[in-house]
Amino acid sequence: MAFNASVLPKKAVSGEDPPIKKIVDESGPLCSCVIGVFDPATKTSHNYVFDKQMYDMRCDTLKQVIFWRNIMNMHEDSCIINVATHRNELMRMESKRWSTLSDEQKTCFKDSVRMALNLDSTHRILLTTEKKYFYDFDRAFGQFEKGINCFIENDVDPWYAQSILLIESPNKLQKSNAGAYGPFQLMKNVARLFGLTVNRKMDERANFERSAYAASSLLKKVCIPKTREMLDSLGISDYNETDLWFRLLVMHSYHAGSGNVRQALKTFNPTVGDMNLIYNLWKAETRHFKSASQNYSQLVLAAHLEMNERLKPQIDYLSKQNLKSLDSLQAYTRSN
Repeated sequence: MAFNASVLPKKAVSGEDPPIKKIVDESGPLCSCVIGVFDPATKTSHNYVFDKQMYDMRCDTLKQVIFWRNIMNMHEDSCIINVATHRNELMRMESKRWSTLSDEQKTCFKDSVRMALNLDSTHRILLTTEKKYFYDFDRAFGQFEKGINCFIENDVDPWYAQSILLIESPNKLQKSNAGAYGPFQLMKNVARLFGLTVNRKMDERANFERSAYAASSLLKKVCIPKTREMLDSLGISDYNETDLWFRLLVMHSYHAGSGNVRQALKTFNPTVGDMNLIYNLWKAETRHFKSASQNYSQLVLAAHLEMNERLKPQIDYLSKQNLKSLDSLQAYTRSN
């Protein structure tokens, strides 16, 4: 049965079993963000990654992130008319209503919006449909424990496991248009590279543990080393690999491929490693790095923040975050 955070009590009722704290091994940096979240259905705690950096850097206030959080929560057949550059929301409407317009009417509408806002033709006016059906946070939560443990076992930061599962796993194992499949959305060649069987009779990308091994190996042996190489080539050396911006950059490599991310970085040649590098990447465009690639880390941030909001009352242990109580956590998880 899926874990439904929305129905959990905000505090223990007298006579109920108290939250069971799961104390993870804190001997290394891999567990620095791992906390325990209580599930009353099983009366156990589950490993969960809570990244305080997202609040320290006020990522929850960014227009792009707020936009995607809205998309993740909108009702079926809804859409937002928005300016692509900063995801400024212009209006909401029913998707069916937009579909009844002719191409000429849609073009005239977008032109009138640009004129009213004094925007030139380079500013794209987009219609983005709701994605609540896709982002099944209860289902994703049920996979975090296995994913986190699999990544730690392979000596890979579990932050990546949770991030990928939040973004990719809710698709219920559907194949992407590009052919990616499984809970970690692996391409055939990547899966085979790390020893998975993919043929007409068997596709181990559907096996969670095998898929997690391949995904963590891809990060460990390709994405993270290539990200280091990219930064070295730009003369950026002062960073920690647990920095939020570094992790997000690695996620871009996981999604778009390190070669395409490298080309995107060349469009603005950053000299400092910080969140501004990521924000500029959201605007960078090359032949193989376009809207879906720009949006990827925005979706990662939005999904993490949405999951934090859902689990806020149930977090019973914070590892190395210097947050002494639930009140401290709630101070960080500001509502929009």
